[in-house]
Amino acid sequence: MGTPAAAAAQIRIGVSGWRYAPWRGVFYPDDLVQAQELAFASRQFPVIELNGSFYSLQRPSSYAAWADGTPEGFVFTVKAPRFITHILRLREPRAAIANFLASGLFALGPKLGPILWQLPPSLPFDARLLGDFLALLPHDTTQGAALAHEREPRMRGREWLAPPPRPWRIRHALEVRHESFACPECIGLLRRHGVALVVADTAGRWPELGDVTADFVYLRLHGAQELYASGYSAAQIGTWAERIGAWHRGRAARGMALAGPAAQAPAAPPGGRDVFCFFDNTEKLHAPENAHHLARALRLDPATLRPAVR
Repeated sequence: MGTPAAAAAQIRIGVSGWRYAPWRGVFYPDDLVQAQELAFASRQFPVIELNGSFYSLQRPSSYAAWADGTPEGFVFTVKAPRFITHILRLREPRAAIANFLASGLFALGPKLGPILWQLPPSLPFDARLLGDFLALLPHDTTQGAALAHEREPRMRGREWLAPPPRPWRIRHALEVRHESFACPECIGLLRRHGVALVVADTAGRWPELGDVTADFVYLRLHGAQELYASGYSAAQIGTWAERIGAWHRGRAARGMALAGPAAQAPAAPPGGRDVFCFFDNTEKLHAPENAHHLARALRLDPATLRPAVR
């Protein structure tokens, strides 16, 4: 089965979202119109976290336009709706997941990357609840299209149900924010379902765990000292580059707390692990600069989006 990314493992460094007024005239050129911001940003980074989908269901026409406006080889990761994670709190989510899948994700075509599920800080670990939720998640576009057909009647007329002509995997990442998730049972569930535990740097506010639970790694760097605002120093960037390099090569990263047994981590694929890393310290303009700095620290080859030969 094909995947949205190339066969060889890749490290993709990007930002969370792209439409921020303070970026205009700083990251974006002064004369760049707002409608061209995604086109510009997608040529600066190989991946962007699409987060408007967290607040409301998007339309197929929007997903299609985002795909058309970005270069070949670019990837979006898509943040799942807060209605599922924060309102339903993972309870009886089947219809809502079907609606989400029917809302146009497949219009991204091969630019569809992992789906991010961010849990609220007030939601504690419940093994049965999490297990039932993870069991619903589709792991390829054929399964996803089948579940999308279960969308609610209100979705009719604003849906995209056709799977891509060539099926590929759908990968999922879970960001937890309650300390009770830092337990072996949670790690075991994620590994059983092949869902990545998000490595989240939240300035010490929520759990920061380095357990590898899937054949790829997903990081969100929200700010070193101040959530969503503070930047990363050269030394901090160097630490994250070292960890990302280790994960990419199938090794354990140093200096990360673990909630489960490291020996039971999924083996890396023969070509290494894909790594997705997003800077979400977007309030004070640090995200684009930090992302570029990290890519340079990893010596990424911009032509292939893979580590350069050393």
